[in-house]
Amino acid sequence: MPMPANPDVPSMELDPAVIEILAKVTTATLTTVLLKKGLRNVWMRGARPIRSGQPRLVARAFTLRFVPAREDLATPASWASPISTRAAIEDMPAGCIAVVDSMGVQDAGIFGDILCARMAKRGIAALVTDGVVRDLHGVLGTGLPVWCSGAAAPPSVAGLTFVAWQQPIGCGGVAVFPDDIVVVDDDGAVLIPAKLLDEVVAAAPEQERMEEWIMGEVDKGAGLPGLYPMNAETKARYESSKR
Repeated sequence: MPMPANPDVPSMELDPAVIEILAKVTTATLTTVLLKKGLRNVWMRGARPIRSGQPRLVARAFTLRFVPAREDLATPASWASPISTRAAIEDMPAGCIAVVDSMGVQDAGIFGDILCARMAKRGIAALVTDGVVRDLHGVLGTGLPVWCSGAAAPPSVAGLTFVAWQQPIGCGGVAVFPDDIVVVDDDGAVLIPAKLLDEVVAAAPEQERMEEWIMGEVDKGAGLPGLYPMNAETKARYESSKR
């Protein structure tokens, strides 16, 4: 079941200015920024874009958790339970990214076209999972941006039991808490811990500017030693270029 409301947890809405900044930063750059802050494990394994050209999205995570299937619990009847993916979807706030711990299971589709259509109708920004979806053609038709490992015909209860939402989960080997921020693009899904958001927002645009400048130098024919990473001389030239 969901965690009880915590008055100390801020709203799931992100400052539009934060979204505007991070929407211009690649997930590759974010992993570099987070690595510099000591975080190596922030990229969710198996969460790949279901189609190319999906927009880069930034939102807080709304978490869902599956455990291995148990025959007395993982039944079609469980879909009508108060603790179900259906109930969780109705609890999702518009604009969030649903992040689902599917334990990397590849032979049970956690969501199909009907559930994804409902999420799209409710304004959910995206679905991210280390598992798979089903009814692939229909899911694509809903227009909901999805990051997953692929598709499988069997339903979720063939291999998984849904147990909770808005609790800490592991998705693709990454710990995800309900208030964390997720950024998705063609390189996958990256987690920004909520407590580090301000630091990342401050550092990420500069990292992007620096790498763009380095790319410009490469285009001019510059060699990599002393350029990437920068030595003192190159860093001085870069700083001068900003003035």
